Amino acid sequence: MADRTDSESRKLLGRLRETLAEDSAGQERLDRITHLIADSMGTDVCSIYLFRDADTLELCATEGLNKAAVHETRMRVGEGLVGRVARSKNAINTPDAPSERGFRFMPETGEEIYSSFLGVPVQRLGDSLGVLVVQSKDARSYSEDEVYALEVVAMVLAEMTELGAFVGEGEGAMGARHTQPALFRGGTGQEGASEGRVFLHEPRVVVTNPISDDPHEELRRLQEAMDTLRSSVDAMLSSMGRGADKEQVKVLEAYRMFANSRSWVRRMEEDIALGLSAEAAVEKEQSATRARMERVPDAYLRERLHDLDDLSNRLLRLLTGQGSDTGAEMPENPILIARNIGPAELLDYGKKLRGIVLEEGSVGSHAAIVARAWAIPLVINAKKILTEALNGDPILVDGDQGVVHLRPEDGVKTAFRDKIAMQTQAQERYTSIRDKPATGLCGTSVALHMNAGLMADLPSLEGSGAEGVGLFRTELQFLTRATVPRRSELAAIYGSVMDAAQGKPVVFRTLDIGSDKVLPYMKPQDEPNPAMGWRAIRVGLDKRGVMRMQLQALIRGAAGRPLTVMFPFIAQFDEFRDARQMLVDELAREKKIGHQVPDDVRIGAMLETPSLAFAPKQFFEMADFISIGGNDLKQFFFAADRENERVRKRYDTLNVSFLTFLERVVDRCTETGTTLSFCGEDAGRPIEALCFAAMGIGALSMRPASIGPVKSLIRRTDIVALRKVIDEARVSGAQSVRPAVLEWLTEQQNG
Repeated sequence: MADRTDSESRKLLGRLRETLAEDSAGQERLDRITHLIADSMGTDVCSIYLFRDADTLELCATEGLNKAAVHETRMRVGEGLVGRVARSKNAINTPDAPSERGFRFMPETGEEIYSSFLGVPVQRLGDSLGVLVVQSKDARSYSEDEVYALEVVAMVLAEMTELGAFVGEGEGAMGARHTQPALFRGGTGQEGASEGRVFLHEPRVVVTNPISDDPHEELRRLQEAMDTLRSSVDAMLSSMGRGADKEQVKVLEAYRMFANSRSWVRRMEEDIALGLSAEAAVEKEQSATRARMERVPDAYLRERLHDLDDLSNRLLRLLTGQGSDTGAEMPENPILIARNIGPAELLDYGKKLRGIVLEEGSVGSHAAIVARAWAIPLVINAKKILTEALNGDPILVDGDQGVVHLRPEDGVKTAFRDKIAMQTQAQERYTSIRDKPATGLCGTSVALHMNAGLMADLPSLEGSGAEGVGLFRTELQFLTRATVPRRSELAAIYGSVMDAAQGKPVVFRTLDIGSDKVLPYMKPQDEPNPAMGWRAIRVGLDKRGVMRMQLQALIRGAAGRPLTVMFPFIAQFDEFRDARQMLVDELAREKKIGHQVPDDVRIGAMLETPSLAFAPKQFFEMADFISIGGNDLKQFFFAADRENERVRKRYDTLNVSFLTFLERVVDRCTETGTTLSFCGEDAGRPIEALCFAAMGIGALSMRPASIGPVKSLIRRTDIVALRKVIDEARVSGAQSVRPAVLEWLTEQQNG
């Protein structure tokens, strides 16, 4: 029976290939295909439903139903049995369709005389393209072999739809894929707006030969590719010595397990026996894997399916020869699109990128850190953009709203360009106040500094009007290397940073790793809540060798010039005292061996945990300065994970409780004469920055592009009067002072 089914399937696929090779219009092809399938399977009906838009299926061709219903019958996803197949991405096989849950009778099709129903999804890499249906008058369940054969045919239809085989002209004809405008909503990784062309980090693999008439040759090709794949995984595993990244080893071991999985290979071999090419068989299994990924609630199982999906990609690239380097030239104004990307890979592209769009990612990811350093828009969690985007497609990235317009219509382009023009004009206006102080109408001055993490940031120092670098993230030099950087290397980098600053102060934050920033050569910790785990200063105090090496590099890089060092994530006084003593000891050691030491050293701490605000007075007396790390502080203060989109924006920075907490920190620093600044995304938002200044925070550190807007608003505002507005709102019982502040600012501008 199986041999006969294999033979019939190969015959059907052979006839399909002949039909697809003919020079005929898209609708004519679809009509012939439905006739072929019904004839080969011995069914009364065969129908093809394709997606007209993201939510609507349309009857595009049929053998057996009323022809007048073609391009007229439509249904929503989940509606009727066809809609259920599309939504669940699972086959429905029933001998009595009218009695099935959700059955929808469509009188215009004339299907009331057909009892049995078999529908399978037409999908490509998890992307639903439509539904393939066969029906018969007699009440019968279709056999497993018949279901399987129809799934193979559906896979070929998916590839042909992807390649535009059914595109036609005239009323009701299907439009080509990857040609229509598409909107994707994600999250903001970095603000800003940009227009450009798509450049895919890993170009799509296109299967151009889904059908084969030589299964023996295809089995040989699959076996050869599998052998290469297994060898490469074994080689990667054997090259990882002791102390290798535990997570990478775990992933490679999962790869090896799947690469040696007989059931996975057997399913692909069965697909080939039915008439698919080797790459089409791999892609059919990959589509099934992706469909399962969407349905699995267990995070561990989802991760393992993710591994299998990645392994399938590797196998496809081996079979098709379509590697990452396809020779595609980077377009002008490239917008990089990727599932996810590491810092080293991203830095390889350089600053020529105009924007980044990720299917995954997080606000604290490496990509977000680099995007902020480069001040280019980043949208994260733009689901399914990889299935739709092609190299060279026009694209608009709105990092402010977390929105991406792919192949936008002219009206959207015009509005978007107007927005960019307004932002450009605003930046030009800010140029006139670049060298002027951030002093309010009341005479209150605020020091505005910029955040940095790459040498490429430093040219922004002069152009932005910043008074210095309030935060230089030293971890980027560690994150972008496969091994620990040498002390001499780091000293040269730190020296270059100070050279580029041209005498303006630079605050170097020591290594802030852990949480979402794991070094490639550092053994990751399996922590349930890494943001509150072994990270930043906790790592530094436990791994003193690395901390000492970095402190020595900072001292040597300074070459006698003033040095400012800040320790991250200090939660209690003892941590700061121990870290500070390490720096003092290194200064003494460097001086003893005859090295030049800085003529002035300032040592401070980042206040990122609420506990530090309640530290003993001696902490505030010992710290030369304190910088409030707003991003982490907010998540701990409100118990709202900043990587969780459901709660990240739930709590307002201008919440009365948060401002009251900041007031306590200001009072304690005032009491001991300790310099206080605020560093984080909120410092670069003009309204928030203005309120921080009103609360008594005398210095703010932000991305370079934010300095102009913040300075402009400060120079137009009476900060002392604003403080009265804030205090009145605080005692009124309001949850946030924002409405009162906005109303007052509007009155001032109109007045």
